Amino acid sequence: MDLAHVVLLVAAGLAAGGVNAIAGGGSLITFPSLIGTGLASVAANVTNSVSVFPGYVSSVAGSRADLAGQGRRVRAVLPAAVIGSIGGCVLLLATPGRVFEVVVPFLVLGAAATLAFQERLRGLVGHPHAMSPRRASLTLQGVVLVGAVYGGYFGAALGVMYVAALALILDEPLKRINALKNVLSATVGLLTVLVFALFADVDWVAVAVLAPATVVGGYAGARVARRLPARVLRYVIVTFGTAIGLVLLYRAFA
Repeated sequence: MDLAHVVLLVAAGLAAGGVNAIAGGGSLITFPSLIGTGLASVAANVTNSVSVFPGYVSSVAGSRADLAGQGRRVRAVLPAAVIGSIGGCVLLLATPGRVFEVVVPFLVLGAAATLAFQERLRGLVGHPHAMSPRRASLTLQGVVLVGAVYGGYFGAALGVMYVAALALILDEPLKRINALKNVLSATVGLLTVLVFALFADVDWVAVAVLAPATVVGGYAGARVARRLPARVLRYVIVTFGTAIGLVLLYRAFA
């Protein structure tokens, strides 16, 4: 790895860490950058998953004030996040990715649209207050599980998808939902690190360059997210989600 590659990965890590903390989708910055250093696509994917994990952790630290009072909720959904993450990693390592590559762009665009039209959709599915505790709990578990499977497999725009879905289920300010998203993303990231470190071809030199940059970017991004008004944060997330979905769509059919 030459100096130009190091500079590329540092810049990508800083940008991706901040994007992941604010809206999600930072992997669409780091993944192509790893490809640009000469890694094959699967090796770039697993290396990226390992590299961005520290940025998720720093995002949790930066948004910890908005996690106050959510401890019980976090503990309730962690098993679903763990199981889903392992399942997604197994899918990545054991199956061809072409079908999922085609499906992913539509999932991401759907997630962005869900957040953009959140209030109208609530009118169709019901406001969180109208849900019974059992229904709300089961729906939350299902959303976390499906999101974790996706995150274990690829993970780009996982944060966008989580925020969009959680905002329909939870009657919470968006910054508190964003903080919960950071915890879930960090959990998925931890499981992918453990699985890929044992069973996948990780480029540890690239990880050593990229990971510290995602930490700095993730912490700074989480601090920025806490200061953004809910409407602005929603606009940022929807914009990132739409852009990410279109990029993935182009890559799938180019």
